[in-house]
Amino acid sequence: MSSTATVTKPTEALTSSTPIDILQNDFAKVYTHLHPILVLALFYYQFPSLVADPVLSLTSSLAPLGILQIAYVTICLPATGAMAAPTAPLKPGQRRKAGSKSEAGTGEKIVPAFLCLVLSVILGTPLLTLSLILFGAPLTTHQLHTLLCAAHVSLLASIPLIYVHGVEAARWRDVVSLMSPVDEVFGAAVGTLVGAWLGAVPIPLDW
Repeated sequence: MSSTATVTKPTEALTSSTPIDILQNDFAKVYTHLHPILVLALFYYQFPSLVADPVLSLTSSLAPLGILQIAYVTICLPATGAMAAPTAPLKPGQRRKAGSKSEAGTGEKIVPAFLCLVLSVILGTPLLTLSLILFGAPLTTHQLHTLLCAAHVSLLASIPLIYVHGVEAARWRDVVSLMSPVDEVFGAAVGTLVGAWLGAVPIPLDW
């Protein structure tokens, strides 16, 4: 009889991460849908110059994309470290108290967001550049094109991940092993990487 009591707990420890929920305020709920439209509009506006001069276009779009990503994490995502401490589940009809860490003021979240931007550029861009080369990007030519592509992918995928997971090794182990719960942040990162790969698949057919 004692053996049945120990079966349920291991399933709770399969992942050390918890799903990241969008902040439950009206502005966050609206902006989380508006943000992809703004990002797409940025690249739609840049498309003619992207075709004419890819390096100049990709370079000039880095700053607006970084600003959009910082706006997204500060408006829509819990403050860095807010998910680390578990909170008691709410009872039916009960609302979480205002002033919790996940509802920190925008001013308190901008500095961590800029730090995430720096980390994504310093760490994410070289790693993704190497990954792009391993996936077939030319090694001896178009190095600047590959570097700028990696920088854009890093801004799109890494900033939200770093913002909500910090530098905690257990959480990043779940992310890298695809064991992280599927939420908006993890799904957006996977979608960015898969979309970049699928977007490159037809290129050899354009000869």
